[in-house]
Amino acid sequence: MSTRVEQIMGLPISLDLRDDDDFTEVVDDVFAWFHDVDARFSPFREDSEVSRYDRGELAAAGLSDDLLEVLELCAYYEQLSGGAFRARLPGRGLDPCAVVKGWAVQRAADMLKAEGATTFCLNAGGDVVTAGEPEPGRPWRVGVRHPEQPLAVCAVLESRNGAIATSAAYERGSHILDGRSGTPATGLMSVTVVAGDLVTADALATAAFAMGEEGITWAADRPDCEILIVDDSRRVHRTAGLALAS
Repeated sequence: MSTRVEQIMGLPISLDLRDDDDFTEVVDDVFAWFHDVDARFSPFREDSEVSRYDRGELAAAGLSDDLLEVLELCAYYEQLSGGAFRARLPGRGLDPCAVVKGWAVQRAADMLKAEGATTFCLNAGGDVVTAGEPEPGRPWRVGVRHPEQPLAVCAVLESRNGAIATSAAYERGSHILDGRSGTPATGLMSVTVVAGDLVTADALATAAFAMGEEGITWAADRPDCEILIVDDSRRVHRTAGLALAS
């Protein structure tokens, strides 16, 4: 069993690993991976691969396989959301962060599983991947922050071998833009998506938030996903299959 927390990519990343075997080496690799992702994919670092590509210093043929995968994911979710989700807005630089975090955390969870870890909770600023159960018969419990009360939660979700992501404006202000208009997204206070992997959960949560009220139905219609959404009128929308902790 081990726990570890580091501040990387501008947010706290924590790992609660409950397996008894020694996973020190892979845990070191996981956190080294997050530092590497921050160095290569941050649009706020002038020397990152993303920034150099955006300035035209790298040709598409010279990009890493990882960045090509991220750009393909961005294009997929842009198409899926009808343009509400965009990594590049007119007049702005390339910013794939809405995909990178979920993609990086899911890759880290897969690294742990590949080395035999079966029971852990990996949390990157509220976006979570879980594996197994912390105790027999008891799922992981994941709190979803209340959109207006920083010290309160609006729901506690149960999770076994799944992923949970939340998009909202309470941490970074109106940073999520509707790619169709280029203006800050309106209509929703927070969007939480539960899915089988964090790439899907994180991208769908961001896209739905960008779409505003129409994102409620759009996200609920995605296959194999559950949602918890609070709109600007403080109404809560959730799908019937959402696993709430009792």
